[in-house]
Amino acid sequence: MSDRLEKIFRENREAFEDDAPQGHFDRFEAKLDQKFRHQKKWNRKLFLQIAAAVIFALLLGNQLRMYFTPGQHQKATLASVSEEYGEVEFYYTSSIDQSLNEWDKLNQEGFISEADQQMMENEMQEFDQMQNQLQKELKANPDDERVIKAMLEYYQAKLSVIKIIINKLEEVKQQKLTHNETEI
Repeated sequence: MSDRLEKIFRENREAFEDDAPQGHFDRFEAKLDQKFRHQKKWNRKLFLQIAAAVIFALLLGNQLRMYFTPGQHQKATLASVSEEYGEVEFYYTSSIDQSLNEWDKLNQEGFISEADQQMMENEMQEFDQMQNQLQKELKANPDDERVIKAMLEYYQAKLSVIKIIINKLEEVKQQKLTHNETEI
């Protein structure tokens, strides 16, 4: 079989070496583009339909959950008491999040030991327990100034503890960097 193919190629060598007819490659490329463009549109359309169906199902499930369990999963926040308290709460929560991001950055850089990481996790668990208790109190007594004041003090304490720890770690980091620079 391969001998016959070789014979055909040798006999028709000139025909195989000739250039393709004028415009052959352009026509071939246009046919390929048309075929793949049609497939891409169909795939994109199918993908969008599936994505829309999944999103619809998730939204429907969430709405049904909220309808059948009203208020049980909603956490009480200072924003539910007043807009001003909501702004203060937003300030503290965003500051706490920013400080925890700094903590994560220091952890990734290797400046936090396993013991320090464990200590921070324990502190955060205690703060979370305290927050859950305060939220229950706030939900039960939304107009009680003592509970509101306790929530504000909670946010202040949590932010202060995180900031103190981060500042100490930043000092250690600077000392290590300065010590390394003097040794080089």
